[in-house]
Amino acid sequence: MPSVEERIARVEELIGTHSDFPKPGINFKDIFPVMKNAEVFQDCISLLTEHVEHLTTPVDAIVGLDARGFIFGPLMAQRLNIPFIPVRKAGKLPGETIKYSYQLEYGSDTFEIQKSAVHCRQRVVIVDDLLATGGTMKAAAMLLKSLGAEVVECMVVIELTSLKGRDKVPAPLYSMIQYHDI
Repeated sequence: MPSVEERIARVEELIGTHSDFPKPGINFKDIFPVMKNAEVFQDCISLLTEHVEHLTTPVDAIVGLDARGFIFGPLMAQRLNIPFIPVRKAGKLPGETIKYSYQLEYGSDTFEIQKSAVHCRQRVVIVDDLLATGGTMKAAAMLLKSLGAEVVECMVVIELTSLKGRDKVPAPLYSMIQYHDI
């Protein structure tokens, strides 16, 4: 079996970059080529899952962020045999919800979660594909904390370190791959 470093390098090799998308000056990091390669995508999910398994605090659930966190989160939760909890954009969930509005790299948005999705002191890990300015991850963590959940860690495949999003995240952060210049 390849080492952790070799598997991370395989994931990083497939991440694409699209200049000036979605607007001029943005170099979009594209995770979808990783998903087109079944073996490397499996490596990516395994690396994230193994990281959670090695945390010192047991984790009760994986929380995935709309939308690409929905790709990684359920697969991780299934391997860990724990629940998956979605955090969605506003207006997408039935029943009673709790909302949290936040600023994005390109504007503002609102997240919501079903009020009954987590319980007080439930230990969760939040997963998404990318951390840029940190607004999305901060919003998710604040939303979960407002329901009494303990955010054990936030994790992403890609971190754009020059945007300093890590500074906004109110929980420990793990990023598999860091890009220092965007």
